[in-house]
Amino acid sequence: MTSTPDTPHRGPLQGIKVVEFAGIGPGPFCGMLLADMGAEVTLLERAGGTFASQLFGGGRKAVANRGKRSLCIDLKHAETKPLVLDLIREADVLIEGFRPGVMERLGFGPDICLGLNPRLIYGRMTGWGQSGPLAPRAGHDANYAAIAGVLDTGRRHGGAPWAPPTLVGDMGGGGLMLAWGIACALFEAQRSGRGQVIDAAMCEGAAVLAHGLFNLEALGEWQGQCAIDSSAPFYDVFACADDQWLSVCPLEPQFYASFLGRLRLTGDPDFTGAQYDTARWPTMKQRLIELFRQQPRAYWEALFADTDDCVWPVLSLKEAPEHPHNQAREAFVEIAGVRQPAPAPRLSRTPGEIRRPPPLLGEHSRERLTALGLAPEEIERLIALGAVSVAS
Repeated sequence: MTSTPDTPHRGPLQGIKVVEFAGIGPGPFCGMLLADMGAEVTLLERAGGTFASQLFGGGRKAVANRGKRSLCIDLKHAETKPLVLDLIREADVLIEGFRPGVMERLGFGPDICLGLNPRLIYGRMTGWGQSGPLAPRAGHDANYAAIAGVLDTGRRHGGAPWAPPTLVGDMGGGGLMLAWGIACALFEAQRSGRGQVIDAAMCEGAAVLAHGLFNLEALGEWQGQCAIDSSAPFYDVFACADDQWLSVCPLEPQFYASFLGRLRLTGDPDFTGAQYDTARWPTMKQRLIELFRQQPRAYWEALFADTDDCVWPVLSLKEAPEHPHNQAREAFVEIAGVRQPAPAPRLSRTPGEIRRPPPLLGEHSRERLTALGLAPEEIERLIALGAVSVAS
């Protein structure tokens, strides 16, 4: 759902003030989730932007910054520390994604911030956590998923380990877990009146996402004989005649029986055995590979369109927003010329919405400093010193 800056926000986090220290990946994503649900997020950016802005594009193209206000400020400048502390003093939530110890060296560590604001929820996002032998080390999404034991589960047919870029560690195991922790801490603070520190580690979050796979491992049913590890002929992706792909997942017996019937394979000698007879899977898989290669994706889409056989096209990022179901649900929106996912999940009474496009670097610097009580001439002095920057 989208709205205009003048539309009162109905989201469940309306009135929650968040200070986000600009970073890359999971921190901005966490801030986006909170902003989508109504939080007032002030993004503290530095002149020149971050590696994230270089990688994903800055300004209006930075999807993760939608709904936020940008205050471009030099955190190391002597005159800015009191301003940042004033922002923190009135905030409900702080989000930071630096390596352990950086916030302390900047003078914005948990002890100082919670001393100023005992109700503050202090969210810390790192790859390895605030403690442990890997805590000070650098890493990225696939590294965190690797150490969590999750990257290895992405093997297809015994191939190389693989996982969708940035989804397992950064976004799911990182930003989403931090947002969940913040929501829990905000709820608890309503009762206790006290804030706390959230130590969100992407490697641990990735492991939690894979809880079901650890379950299967404990049962001895993982890799090579599991219905959902791409070994089974009825849970995999198949190439079509036009080099497009299908996602085929008729796991349940009734769906599988219907699937075979639709393909006219009922009674076929290669498919008459038990569905979960793993010894027969390679032969069945090869037959399906050859069969799906005979027709283009559109043919198979039409064949399975009115069934519960769990066969669906593998859509590209460009195709997904055009799918009739996604259009009916308004699952994607266009903001500042960028097609992007709409806020989720959907709340019936206080839905999330995108109040404003991603800000330009320093677009709200004057506005945020004015709200802190600074006079216009003082703001201009800070700009002249280079302590604060504004959008050009």
